[in-house]
Amino acid sequence: MFRLNGRFLAVAEELAGPAGLTAARWQVLGAVLTEPLPVSGIARAMGITRQSVQRIADLLVDRGLAEYVANPAHRRAKLLRPTAEGRAAVRRIVPAHAEFGARLAGELGEEEFARTVEVLERLSAVMDTLASPPGLPPEPSGG
Repeated sequence: MFRLNGRFLAVAEELAGPAGLTAARWQVLGAVLTEPLPVSGIARAMGITRQSVQRIADLLVDRGLAEYVANPAHRRAKLLRPTAEGRAAVRRIVPAHAEFGARLAGELGEEEFARTVEVLERLSAVMDTLASPPGLPPEPSGG
């Protein structure tokens, strides 16, 4: 599993690099493409610490790829949203990402690829449940 995770991260770095992003920056930008979110919400969706997301979000803002905007639900917890430059960077990754997905599907076959995605989504949900402290509800799975 560690080897597979390492390979996925290496591929993500290769895909993100030509767009001027790292895999981590791509993930955080991707989390806010459809709607601005607070750092804590991004962290929950990604399954990592708030502090890690905060560091990446601040770097994205410093580089003009994202911006903080007011949060009507919480005065202190600003929302992160991509700038036009951030959206353009993510768009530059899409063709290579789609091509890599097509190659994976081609190697596995469409049916096995679909089953693999389903199993990984289920495994992620089970891991969320098992990782929850006793007595607390599991983290919502963001896909």
